[in-house]
Amino acid sequence: MSYSKGINATAATMTRARTGNNVCPFSGMCVTCLDGCTGMCEVGKSAVRMKEVLYPGPFGKITAASEKDYPVDYSHFNIMGTAVGAIGIEADSDKAIFPAVDISTAVGSRGQIKMDFPVVVAAMGSTNVAADNWDHLAAGVAISGAGIAIGENVCAMDPNVEIKNGKVVHSPHLASRVKDFQDWYNGKGFIAVQANVEDTNLGVQEYALEKLGVDTVELKWGQGAKDIGGEVKLNSLERALQLKSRGYIVLPNPEDPKVQQAYKAGAFKEFERHSRVGMVEYESFMKRVEVLRDAGAKNVFLKTGAYRPADLARAVKYASDAKLDLLTVDGAGGGTGMSPWRMMNEWGIPTVYIQALLVRYLDRLAAKGAYVPPVAIAGGLTLEDHMFKGLAMGAPYIKCIGMARSPLTAAMVGKNVAAAIKSGNVPNDYKKYGESMEQVFVASSELREKLGSVDFERLPVGAIGVYSYFERLAQGLRQFMCGARKFGLEHITRDDLVSLTREASDISGIRYIMDSDSEEVDEILG
Repeated sequence: MSYSKGINATAATMTRARTGNNVCPFSGMCVTCLDGCTGMCEVGKSAVRMKEVLYPGPFGKITAASEKDYPVDYSHFNIMGTAVGAIGIEADSDKAIFPAVDISTAVGSRGQIKMDFPVVVAAMGSTNVAADNWDHLAAGVAISGAGIAIGENVCAMDPNVEIKNGKVVHSPHLASRVKDFQDWYNGKGFIAVQANVEDTNLGVQEYALEKLGVDTVELKWGQGAKDIGGEVKLNSLERALQLKSRGYIVLPNPEDPKVQQAYKAGAFKEFERHSRVGMVEYESFMKRVEVLRDAGAKNVFLKTGAYRPADLARAVKYASDAKLDLLTVDGAGGGTGMSPWRMMNEWGIPTVYIQALLVRYLDRLAAKGAYVPPVAIAGGLTLEDHMFKGLAMGAPYIKCIGMARSPLTAAMVGKNVAAAIKSGNVPNDYKKYGESMEQVFVASSELREKLGSVDFERLPVGAIGVYSYFERLAQGLRQFMCGARKFGLEHITRDDLVSLTREASDISGIRYIMDSDSEEVDEILG
């Protein structure tokens, strides 16, 4: 089995191999490299466009995630059902039906944040694709009773931000992002504001707590796509100079006269803005949590990425000692922005592996009687079977599932299809359903009744896509849970899964399918 696809040619970086599928399996290069080729593979394009080829593109119009085929993933586990009884409801065939399954959840050190749907949309920061679709995404999450985090760099990337004495005092972009959620908030779910090194220096979270009515903040150590700071591309010299002045790493240096001359001559068209990496340390972490709580934070979260096991242990330990309200752990391979493509594929601990380690570490905390924080697991989870497996593998610690690319896709598709309908150009794939919003979007009438006609008409149309996607996941999850006879999320256990291979069992601790239920089988058969 090959675990790394398209190593020297991929749609992500808009590269291709001259010989198609006839490539060297370990280098990815064409079997024959021809003198005369103009080179659109990774190596060849890099010879012309240099560092541009590090990143998936076109920037601002796409999300991207790893195409690496990991040795073990969630497909190596199956969900177990049973023909016996029911847990969480009366064992009565007229009552134990899948619409009766309760998929609500709660996070927070006291379970104070109630959620109708067990998903947190992991933070999306200053990338164009997130900014351009944020109002649709945030509204859809809010009306679904789920959670969402505003990602890093939003304030400093705001062209109209006001900074006094090195601190943010006004940011129209951040204020509008918060409002896009709060306008549709129904009392369930949450919105959190995340911060990286630059955001912390600028006092972004303090500004959000004091001026924007936010009560939940998230400390960020990293994500599943990369182990360096966030990146975006800048398409003007003025923007590059502005962000350089705000403390970012900008490449090439826009203050260099030779760089300015090259840019104006058309030698390149974009600058890169990079964030710094954080320096995690116990005392400063605990102090930061204290500062945020003193500033008015009712809930403090931590988001960590797919770093080495010792760093995962630190995240678990620090979250426990600080009694954090949610710990989100992100497995390798995911991503929404401009992560370096090879890094997205080749670094970090994939989701199944990091969740297996996470359970071991949380078990050790629980065995000592320590505080165990509510946890969300993220990293390529998009459909209802992924949700069940993520919840079951991490039971009883996992309270919700982290998602990013898929809700954003639902928002974008909802927005685009609605725009086409309103312009009279219904996409061919949807014409069979009708010509109107109500005919094409199944959830339209349900949402109109839920929100009222006035609010429904002002709802960002992409929010209908997010709501519809979440409703599909909700019913699918209920069906899996009903089949397992588990009528509430708190009843899901690790033995609701089996491993299909010995390797998957060794990694996860989930029993191999041929050994599953062996004790009960012996009792039944004598």
